[in-house]
Amino acid sequence: MRAVLLTRHGGPDALEYRDDVPDPVPAPGEVRIRVRAAALNNTDVWTREGAYGTGDDPGARTGWRRSAFAFPRIQGADVTGEIDAVGDGVPTSRIGERVLVDPMIYDGGERALVTTDYLGSERDGGFAELVTVPAGNAHPVGGALSPAELAALPTAATTAMRMLGRAGLRAGESVLVTGASGGVGAALVQIAKDRGARVVAVAGAAKHEAVRAMGADVVLDRDAVAEAGEVDVVADVVAGPSFPALLGALAPLGRYVVAGAIAGPLVEADLRTVYLRQLTLVGSSFGTHDDFAEVVELAGRGALRLPVAARFPLAELAAAQERFAGKGFVGKLVVEP
Repeated sequence: MRAVLLTRHGGPDALEYRDDVPDPVPAPGEVRIRVRAAALNNTDVWTREGAYGTGDDPGARTGWRRSAFAFPRIQGADVTGEIDAVGDGVPTSRIGERVLVDPMIYDGGERALVTTDYLGSERDGGFAELVTVPAGNAHPVGGALSPAELAALPTAATTAMRMLGRAGLRAGESVLVTGASGGVGAALVQIAKDRGARVVAVAGAAKHEAVRAMGADVVLDRDAVAEAGEVDVVADVVAGPSFPALLGALAPLGRYVVAGAIAGPLVEADLRTVYLRQLTLVGSSFGTHDDFAEVVELAGRGALRLPVAARFPLAELAAAQERFAGKGFVGKLVVEP
């Protein structure tokens, strides 16, 4: 089959397009999917770069688990397609199903998310013509979304779903969303609106109209967080220098939830703001199987649709990752084998 292999940590030249990779064979309890579309995520770029570090050495080159990474690897966590083969123990009636793949591969409760396998990281992913996954991770999907629109959902929307669950966002509350033009941010806006919340979104000026079209009630420039007024929840994927202003935007008893730090992971804060205003700070990462099932349900009834900024052929994955790193787009980038 055709696939793109990550051969080492490094730049885009660490990605190698091949047309002679052996077809994967589904093991017992697995299905094989003919990939129609696979979306890009920050994890793809950061893993390629080895940007996660370790607790002892922030500059160490590691994968998202902050440990050594096994090469070569086919990346690509966000996959949709049709089941074309099944392993022992899986009904052959599933062949032909249109499915969306839950990229989190773990057993047990939510504590297992800390050590979960992630498709395209601990096992080969969807930047290929074919991929195998546990049968339970392949969810049948209906609705009117295209393959590219479906592929945009798994990591971004499941991450957003878990963030808002961790923050306990309720109908009638307000939430400030950073990075609202990206995949997770766009999903946060739409899921929060579906839950009956008022959404204040933060994005670059050139992207305000697109973010407003996704349902945000108010859209602010990155340096105008103070204009948000007091909000109940801050859902942050940016961090960096804006962190003190984000804490300052929280009402007493407000909740701050973070699932990314694209502007920088090391921040300064006045802890007096936290304890005097009785704030709650929460970390969040990826999402549970239940979170993913909610994403599939929202997508099926048309309540969640992330914009697809561009599509690339599989052979141009390196160019797609370079475009992704530039951040000059709204929504998601998708590869189509």
